[in-house]
Amino acid sequence: MKEKALLLSLLLFTATGQAAVREPAKQQVARAQLAYQAGDYGASAGIYGEVAGSLADNGGIFEQELLYSGASAAAMAGNRDQALDFLERAVKAGLMQADRIRHDASLASLQGDPRLEALLTDIATRKARSDKIWNSPGFAVAYSESLSEDQRVAGLSRLWSEAKFSFANFDRVPDLDWDALYLETLPKVRAAPDTYAYYRELQAFISRLQDGHSTLVLRSASVRDRFQARPGLSTSYVEGRVLVRDVFDPALRAAGIKRGWELLTIDGEPVSVYAERELRPYTSASTPQDLRSQMYERSLLQGALDKSLSIGFSDPRGKEHVVKVGRMPSKEYTAARKEPAPFEWKLLPGNVAQVTLRSFTDNTAADQFEAAFSQISRADAIIFDLRDNGGGNSNVGYRILSLLTDRPFQTSAWRTPDYKPALRAWSISNPDFNAGAGEWPHDGKRHYAKPVLVLTSARTYSAAEDFVVAFDAMHRGRIVGEPTGGSTGSPMMFNLPGGVVALICTKRDTYPDGKEFVGVGIMPQVEVHPTVADYRGGRDTVLEAAVRLARAGGR
Repeated sequence: MKEKALLLSLLLFTATGQAAVREPAKQQVARAQLAYQAGDYGASAGIYGEVAGSLADNGGIFEQELLYSGASAAAMAGNRDQALDFLERAVKAGLMQADRIRHDASLASLQGDPRLEALLTDIATRKARSDKIWNSPGFAVAYSESLSEDQRVAGLSRLWSEAKFSFANFDRVPDLDWDALYLETLPKVRAAPDTYAYYRELQAFISRLQDGHSTLVLRSASVRDRFQARPGLSTSYVEGRVLVRDVFDPALRAAGIKRGWELLTIDGEPVSVYAERELRPYTSASTPQDLRSQMYERSLLQGALDKSLSIGFSDPRGKEHVVKVGRMPSKEYTAARKEPAPFEWKLLPGNVAQVTLRSFTDNTAADQFEAAFSQISRADAIIFDLRDNGGGNSNVGYRILSLLTDRPFQTSAWRTPDYKPALRAWSISNPDFNAGAGEWPHDGKRHYAKPVLVLTSARTYSAAEDFVVAFDAMHRGRIVGEPTGGSTGSPMMFNLPGGVVALICTKRDTYPDGKEFVGVGIMPQVEVHPTVADYRGGRDTVLEAAVRLARAGGR
């Protein structure tokens, strides 16, 4: 329910014609959310019903989300008929999320009801009609060694057209002529000798948007292994040098490779020369720090599974080593790497809690933070470490933030392209739809009021940046470390021939007051960078700086 409440808070009453009821309705929705959190589902449903009663049934995302939230509350209260009434109105308003309805635990009591089944059938019918226009299965052509010229051209054309009408950040690339780039890329796609070459041309094309949320993904693990397999080690970019971070391939450990070794060459070339040629033209990134992280920390050593690399290393004593490094199949790589937990915490000397939030891909981080809150809250300060958090669902982070305040707090403002063909026909500009800032309720029961700090890096990304923006806007504490990646938004996903899934960023987020961070990064109040000496010595430069601040009361 909290996840649905956020979307409703972000969207409610920002449309033209709703201004007269905007503030009272927001207050009512906040009361409905708090009642839901308190387990008073009947009261929550009643408040949603009051707000819904003031809306005209003219469709739109605002009405859909409000009615859906009402249905969730009513279903949890055991009011089946009221819940189905809410859902029927939501579907009439345009809701087409059948899977969401089927798998939402709050709606479990409605499953199997004939009225619900009728609604799901209606959704399926309308979605099938929509898919014929927007998501034809004709584009979902599986990978083969050589696609036809028509299929390759269709892939480029769909990528060009979807971005043309949906990409949220064209203003960030004012010198880019998207149509001219399409015409320039057409002959390259036609001439591509195989599917991989076609894929690389598409990568080069979409990378010109300079957006980390607009990229391509190879759908099949077996195809990824052919072109994007990785060796069993990871790297960090520290003071302009590429250092080994972790080694999880037994063969590489046996070769003596350890954390802190520097990568000097790849196949005889300096690392920077190799990366500029093999990675930069094909890397989608939003900021310089994002580009460096993508190139040197995430993608540097990936490639064909059957092709090994000759890597020149320098150990901490300056002795050079050349090691043949093979790549691992994705399943073997995942098993060896042992993905770290989304949430961990420990008490540091001085009664400072370090809470590491590595992922918001599911509710684990928020669930475990809430479960451990009674212990964590005994600390004299909390340091939230998001330096390796690549994002996920922003609501997970907002749940955590809700325990750090005693009042509702603002989340990112956002806007999205709002293309109306008639306006273009009349030579009138198509302004973006601007949803303004959202609002998230405080926990209501628990509140940590002591000093809080947040650690960031270029790997702090997407939903993790939404967390940092909300934290910063709360004026709750200081951000320590390096600028974030500067890339968030809601990517639209669609198929291209060759087993490729394309992502186009459709949503531009800002601070609640409109301050930009996409394409810039969130700037820490205390900028601290890791050093090679500390890295090799096992010291965490950034964390140590934060601990000193925490012991001084967060100042």
